[in-house]
Amino acid sequence: MWLKRFGYILCCLSLALSTMAAPLGERSRVALLTCSPGQELYARYGHTALLVEDPDQDLALVFNYGVFDFNVDNFYYKFVKGETYYELGAEEYSQFLYTYAYYQREVYEQELNLTLEERQAVMDLLVENFKPENRKYLYNFVYDNCATRPLRLIEQAVGDTLRSTYRGYQGLTYREFISHYTRSSSWQDFGINMIFGCRADQHMEGRENLFLPEEVMNYMAQASFSDGRPAVREQKIAPFCIEPVRWYATWYIGAVLFFIVMLVITRIDKHRGRISWWVDALLGVVYLLLVALVIFLSCYSLHPLVGLNWRLFVFPILHLCARLSYICHS
Repeated sequence: MWLKRFGYILCCLSLALSTMAAPLGERSRVALLTCSPGQELYARYGHTALLVEDPDQDLALVFNYGVFDFNVDNFYYKFVKGETYYELGAEEYSQFLYTYAYYQREVYEQELNLTLEERQAVMDLLVENFKPENRKYLYNFVYDNCATRPLRLIEQAVGDTLRSTYRGYQGLTYREFISHYTRSSSWQDFGINMIFGCRADQHMEGRENLFLPEEVMNYMAQASFSDGRPAVREQKIAPFCIEPVRWYATWYIGAVLFFIVMLVITRIDKHRGRISWWVDALLGVVYLLLVALVIFLSCYSLHPLVGLNWRLFVFPILHLCARLSYICHS
C-alpha cells in the first residue's frame, strides 16, 4: 500500500530519530498488525505490518513492506511484467491507525511474546532493511510480498525457532485460495482467473499458503517457539469478512446478458439482411489483444501464475455461437 509523500517524509524523519535513540527498554513491545481487506482490488487481500513501541522513548513506529511509487518510469509496463519494486516504509502508529479508520478497515494486533533481546533484534533488522541500499525489493505476489517479509524477519530475529500447528488452506489450489478473497464469481475474480494458467491449479503444500495477510495472522495465532513459549502474548483478531458477490453482479449473469445482446444483434441483422461486421471486428480486436496480453505474460512476465486457460475464451465462444445462428438460418 503506497503512502502519500508528506506521510512518507514524516516516516523517514521518525525512523532517522529512532536510530539515534537508546536501545529498546524493558517496556517495549513488538506486534504483528494485520489489516482487513479494502474495496480496491489491490486491497482485497488485506495488509501486514510490524509495530515497534517503546514508551520510555516515546517511540511507536509501524513498518510495512507495501510502499511503491506510481511515478517511476514505465510503471504500468513494469507492473504487468512483474518488475515492480516495493520498499519498506515506516510511519507513526497513530497515523497508521487513522488511515485505516478513515477507510473503515480493521487493524488486528498480535503482540509477540519476545524477549528483550529478540525485540531488539527485530528493531535492528528493520533499521537495517530501511537503509536506502536495502529498502527496495522485487515484489512477487506469491513468493515475496508485504506479508511474507514480516514473517521471515520475525523468524530471522528469533533464530528460526518458530513453529505453528496452523494448516489453513493447505490442499486447496492457488486459484481456489485467491478466489476466496476476490469473491468467487465476481468480475474481479473472473479477470484474475482469466490470466491465471495451469500453475494456479497446483495444490498448496507446506507453508505455500503463507503469502496472504490473514494466513500469516492465523499462523502466528497458533505458533510457538522451540522453548515452548507461545509466539503471541496478547491478540485481538477476527476472521476477514469477505462479503459474497450478489447474484446479479456475477460474471455468469454478465455472460448470459452478453449472449442475449449478441442474439438480439444477430436477429436484427437477419431482419435487415446483412450482418454488422463492425461489431464482430471490434470485439475480435478486443479478444486478440487479451490473448496477446496473456501470451506476453506467459512468456516474459515474472508473475508465477499467469498462463492461458479456458476462461479467456468464454466470451469469444458465446459470441461465435450467437453469430452462427445468423449463418444457420440464412
